[in-house]
Amino acid sequence: MRRLAASLLLLILAAGAGQAGTLRIATFNTELSRDGPGLLLRDIERGSDPQIAAVVEVISAAQPDVLALQGIDWDYEGRSLAALAGLLAEAGAAYPYRVFLQPNTGLPPPALLDMDGNGRIGGPRDNQGYGRFRGQGGIALLSRLPVDRGGIRDFSALLWRDLPGALLPKHPDGRPFPSGAVQAVQRLSATAHWLVPLDLPGGGQLNVMTFHATPPVFDGPEDRNGLRNRDEIRLWQLLLDGRLGAAPQAPFVIAGDANLDPERGEGRKDAIRHLLGDPRLQDPQPLSPQAGTATVEWQGAGRMRVDYVLPSAGLTVTGSGVVWPDAPSAAAATASRHRLVWSDIALD
Repeated sequence: MRRLAASLLLLILAAGAGQAGTLRIATFNTELSRDGPGLLLRDIERGSDPQIAAVVEVISAAQPDVLALQGIDWDYEGRSLAALAGLLAEAGAAYPYRVFLQPNTGLPPPALLDMDGNGRIGGPRDNQGYGRFRGQGGIALLSRLPVDRGGIRDFSALLWRDLPGALLPKHPDGRPFPSGAVQAVQRLSATAHWLVPLDLPGGGQLNVMTFHATPPVFDGPEDRNGLRNRDEIRLWQLLLDGRLGAAPQAPFVIAGDANLDPERGEGRKDAIRHLLGDPRLQDPQPLSPQAGTATVEWQGAGRMRVDYVLPSAGLTVTGSGVVWPDAPSAAAATASRHRLVWSDIALD
């Protein structure tokens, strides 16, 4: 039955994939992160982990040309991503070009500080981004198009307070939360923000902007995570405004996990609404027959739309979708609580 489900998924997705003159861009929070450094690589190399097999199955069925990944543990030599890419190649989804920069997750600040204001030091939330170890739950980009590595722009070191119009958390009496010392070193990106230029086959480049924002929960009345999530999303519009250096030239695509639904759940919803409504972007509003626009299902919180592929306004979108499982045993259900989201764009 699992092979039958995979075959059906492959037929549905392949109907739009690989067509001449089109490019499939996808984002997928794989939730492949493990509890310690090196454990993801171990599990990939063992070849018996059902979640890893399901992730490979979903990706190889969707056949994206460019894939933004979240929830994959970073290591200095890039061995975990290389091992995953090896499995994908064996399954017929080869990605010769990969970007895997160090994220902020698990990255300690310059000095030991109570970064989350819980009165203790040394916990996973006392790093620049949540992480039990350096690189836990990072992001990556897999591509069939060559990467212009000299043109990559990594905004992950940008201090939160240096973002134009930043809303920083405060104590009830107006003092910086949790402290001025923390806000002096706190980076904006909970994971990372990258702009990656890809060389198009007919000439020119496609700028892919990818990120994984913090969940706007797990904090207190100061709304530290809600405010940070808001500003992580706002970064893209400020970049397009030219307020964070040179504005990227079209065509471009934003692909990643914003961790914010425009209608449901907690968070500063105006941030994602403003991004979705920006006239420089278009929202294909990808759907699945099983869950509409939802891209994740969290126990207790239910289904929400938090994962996005947003092409620039001048691109022609020829198709889009969300890979939602049609049965509890389907690969998409085993792989992650998040679903792979894709959009096809025409290459002129």
